[in-house]
Amino acid sequence: MRPSGSPTQLEKRRRRAIQLLEKGMNLSAVAQQVGSSVSSVFRWQQAFQKEGEKGLNCRASPGRPSRLSEQEKKQLVSLLLKGPLAFGYSTDLWTTRRVAELIHKSFGIHYHPNHLWRLLMGLGWSCQRPERRAQERNEEEIERWKKKRWPVIKKSHRTWSPSGLSR
Repeated sequence: MRPSGSPTQLEKRRRRAIQLLEKGMNLSAVAQQVGSSVSSVFRWQQAFQKEGEKGLNCRASPGRPSRLSEQEKKQLVSLLLKGPLAFGYSTDLWTTRRVAELIHKSFGIHYHPNHLWRLLMGLGWSCQRPERRAQERNEEEIERWKKKRWPVIKKSHRTWSPSGLSR
C-alpha cells in the first residue's frame, strides 16, 4: 500500500502529460514524451477535463480482495522460509498443496492449490518444478559418454535418408 497523498509513477506521468498538453503540444508529441500511447494521453486529457486533478489519480485495482491480510501475508512468508521440514513434511520442497495446507492450519483460510501460484507470485516466490535426477547419477561418466560414445552412435548427415535407408 502506498501512503495516501504520494502520487504513483503513473499519476506523475499523467500530470506531466497534462502539463505538456496545456503548453500546446499535440497528443502524439506528448505520448512520445511521456512514453505512452496516444489513446492513453487522450483518455487522461478527457478525465482531467471532466474531473480535474482527481481524474488523474489511479483507481483501486478491480477484482476480489485477497483473503489474507497484509499482516497474514508477512506471517506466511516467515512460515514458508522455515521450510517444509519444520512442518513435518518428508522433503524440503514446498508444493502448492502443502502451502494450501499451511495456510489452512495457520489462518483457517482455504485456498485451492491450483490457484495459489497467484498469491505466491505476489509474495515474490517463483513456481518451479524440481528436476528429477537419479541419486546414483555419475556426472563424470555422463560427460565421458557424451564425448566418446555419442559421436559414434549419432547418425551423420550422409547416412540418413527419409526412407531410413543408407545411401
